[in-house]
Amino acid sequence: MIFFPAIDLKDGRCVRLIKGDMAQATVFNDSPAAQARDFETNGCQWIHVVDLNGAFAGAPVNAAAVKAILAAVKVPVQLGGGIRDMATVTAWLEAGVARVILGTAAVKNPLLVRDACRAYPGKVAVGIDAKGGKVATEGWAEAGELTVIELATRFVDAGVAAIIHTDIDRDGILAGPNVAASAELARAVPIPVIVSGGVASLDDLKIVKAHAASGIAGVISGRAIYDGRIDLRQAVELLAA
Repeated sequence: MIFFPAIDLKDGRCVRLIKGDMAQATVFNDSPAAQARDFETNGCQWIHVVDLNGAFAGAPVNAAAVKAILAAVKVPVQLGGGIRDMATVTAWLEAGVARVILGTAAVKNPLLVRDACRAYPGKVAVGIDAKGGKVATEGWAEAGELTVIELATRFVDAGVAAIIHTDIDRDGILAGPNVAASAELARAVPIPVIVSGGVASLDDLKIVKAHAASGIAGVISGRAIYDGRIDLRQAVELLAA
């Protein structure tokens, strides 16, 4: 199981939001590249990056910060936020991103997911952000009636590398991940699931790891790292063991 430290980008800086609210952003580092190097130095094998401004704008906004991260580390980077067409998918993969994450596009343009998976096998993930079990889009600003499992099952045969499942109601508040929902999703589809939202401690990671057999392949954490609640090396070792 992989531990993914998160870098959420807002106005070129590393921030964390509370329940996806852009008005409730805490800045943790003015240098995303330096933050990425710290993650790599402490043993992280992947880095999870989100262009928050891009998620709301529908197109990349923090490109300079993302490229600085890519130049600063050798470990693979997965990126989401504002990736809504094939040209952007191609541009980021050619720039050195190891895996792109399609969220809003997966709901509004599912054909893009299939085309991208076909063009770039193993390099496309789907981000499913949920409020009360229903899928939210446009940087979490819009919630519909589509359930998480309904959306995931649409891509069972598409070649998706992973599903990032985020519980918005737990994101950024250190309330513990919604492991039950993520495990249910992992059992419902044959696609590896990455848990995101609410991870607050090593104990949370142990709980997630206990569900590895369901198909959970990784965990994303942000605020708990920046607050010092989770030691990076211990987190990486715990999940990798």
